[in-house]
Order: sequence, then C-alpha cells, then structure tokens
Amino acid sequence: MKKDIIAGLDLGTTKVCAVIAERDNETNKFNILGFGVAPSEGLHKGLVANIGKTAEAIKAAMSVASNRAGITVNTINVGVAGEHITSIRHRNYVTITSEEKEITKDDLNRLEADVRTIRIPSDRQILHIIPEEYSVDYQNGIENPIGISGSRLEASNHVVLASVPAIQNIKKSVERAGLRVHDYILQPIASSTSILEENEMDLGVALIDIGGGTTDIAIFHKKAIKHTKVIGIAGNQVTNDIRESLGVVSEEAENLKKEFGYATDTAIIRDEDILIRGVGARGNTKIPISLLTQIIGLRMRELFTLVDNEIRNAGFKNKIKAGIVLTGGGSLLRGTTDLAKEVFGLPARIGVPQDLGQGLANEIESPEFATVAGLIRGIPGEKSSEFQTLIRSKRKKTKIKDIVKRVQEFFDEL
Repeated sequence: MKKDIIAGLDLGTTKVCAVIAERDNETNKFNILGFGVAPSEGLHKGLVANIGKTAEAIKAAMSVASNRAGITVNTINVGVAGEHITSIRHRNYVTITSEEKEITKDDLNRLEADVRTIRIPSDRQILHIIPEEYSVDYQNGIENPIGISGSRLEASNHVVLASVPAIQNIKKSVERAGLRVHDYILQPIASSTSILEENEMDLGVALIDIGGGTTDIAIFHKKAIKHTKVIGIAGNQVTNDIRESLGVVSEEAENLKKEFGYATDTAIIRDEDILIRGVGARGNTKIPISLLTQIIGLRMRELFTLVDNEIRNAGFKNKIKAGIVLTGGGSLLRGTTDLAKEVFGLPARIGVPQDLGQGLANEIESPEFATVAGLIRGIPGEKSSEFQTLIRSKRKKTKIKDIVKRVQEFFDEL
C-alpha cells in the first residue's frame, strides 16, 4: 500500500498549529503522527505583522510535531485568512476539439487555464479556482464531466483572491523557519473538509470558523462552495472587551472568558459571583457571571449579526437548510450554539474534525484544530501524490518500536 507523508500549518493570531500525518492512498485514511502548538505573536487578524516572530512560532510548533512524529518535513500546506480575502464567481467555457468529442482531464485543465487569464487587480492573486458545477452542451448540473461526450464544456467557478503582499509575507515567514510552501489553502475551505458532512453541503450549510483574530465563513449548497468571506472580529475582540470593561490585564481577561464565560444568559447554569483580581491600587472585586456574560454576549451577537448580514447579502439565507456549523477556538464558548440559533433563526451545531484515522487523532479532535486537520487533506479534488513529489521526509534515528512504545505509554496514562 502506498502511503504519503503530509504536513499542515495553521497560522493563527493567537497560536500556530502544525500537524504531520501519514495518508493511506487506498483507504484515504490518516495516521496522525505528530502535532505541535506554539503561541503566536507575529500575526494580527490573519496577517503577518512580524516575520521574525512568526518564523519562530512556526519553528516551535513544527519542532514539537516533528519530535512526536519521529519525522522531519520540509514542505507543508499553509492556511490563509485575513480580511484581504475576496471571492468572485466566473463562468467560462471551452470547445471540445477531439475527434471523439469525449471530455478529458486536459479539457478541465484548459478551463482552469482560461480562468487564470481573467483581469484582476495587480496586488491580487488567484488562490483557488473551485468549479461549482459543469454543463455540457447546455446540460446543467454535471458534477464530473470526464468521459461525457459533447462539443461545449462550461463551468461556473468560485474564484478566491488573496493579497499578493500577504502571501509573500507568509512565504517569507515559512522559508525563514526552514520550510517550503506546497499549497496555500483558504482556512474556511480547509476547515470544511475536516468537519462538514456531505449531506449538509448538499442541502445547504454555513460554516463559521471563529478564531482569535478572524472569523472565516464558507457557504455550501448542492455540494459546491458558493461563497467565502473573512471578518476581522473574533475571540480576541471578546477578550479585549472584558479587559476594558473590568480593568484587568489581557491574560486575566482570557482566563475569565474561558473559565466563566457564556455567549448568552439563557445558557448560564448558576449565576455565581466570580473574583476579579485587582491591579495596582485597585483591590479585588466580585461580579456575577451574568455581568461577564453581558460583556461577552454583546460582541458575539455583533459578530453573528455581521455574519447573518453577509449571508443575506450574498443571497444564500434561504438556501441554508442544514443550518449553521460553528468551529474554531471561539466556538468553545458555552452557549455559542444557543446564541447562533437565536440570531440566525437556524439550527446550529459545533463542528469537530472527523475521520482522522489512527495515531494521535483523538488529541486533535477539537474545534480549535479544524483548520489544521483540513490542511493535511489538501484542496478538495487534489491528489496527495502531487504533494508527495515535493515533500522530502527524513526518518530520525528513533526506532519505530520506540515510537510505538511511547504512544502506548501515553494512552495507558489517559
């Protein structure tokens, strides 16, 4: 059985996550060999603000992942986010010129090459070209046209654009960390591949990935991606609101949010008083959890209202029959699904990475790892064998039996 080594890197505003996995090409299952997490200080709202600090965070996360995996990798898939991301829909066609009039992979390549000739601003580059659907000789609704006979092949494409400087800064940070970028993948697309179900994408679903600096949106309908958007309001803004309102340091505000925070009053189980540590001349005080919830709830409601307006303006509000899927570290806030149901008027659930296979998979089955779990899967429709031609992995001297022994000892301690 042919197996490939694949690595993903999620550059977040608050943390950098790295995962190294082994993929079985026959079963399409993954064996999570190692993962690493490091604090991120070099990014702001998805954009690299300090190349040196970002490179150091990448090194730290990859070092932990490599030590756990017993493997070093030189090439990785990197997630991209930020308010610089935009998307357009573009429809194009090619004429089938072969004598048999049978559509082949070469015809699909010609379609994609034609899309790459469209005029875009000089400071933008095409990140993804994702076909929504094909039509052959004006027959619509074709998912895979290869092998079908016809004279005209047409496609409706979802084209994602990114800022050229933003991509260059990511590239510099990764290369300074001693790595190479194989693919840049939009973070909500990566997250969707790890947590969404096929039936949801067919019926219509909105994925909302709440990170530290940005909230990523991806809308699917009829199994195709229809709309993407990145909003610069996320978990850090909630933390900052707590810091400013209660007069505490950022670390204390983050701890209050995680330990006692709720997104809505209706989710509070018991409204107890919590201790707020004083700073300087200010002494300790106590406030009810309901007051903290009001601070958090205002920002979360604002975020969900912005997302709801985005979905409405894009024309997909009535097409999201499967509802809302929340993921990312921000979705771990208690009561988030309750607030989402109230604001969107739709069913909501928390999205957790699925079907990660063996190894250390259970350790990254959490919403905060949704993006990096999707990055090892690559862009939908792309074969990992192409990734493998660029990756150069080197087994460390650690013996396989020693790795197996360490993993067994780890699980025995759980």
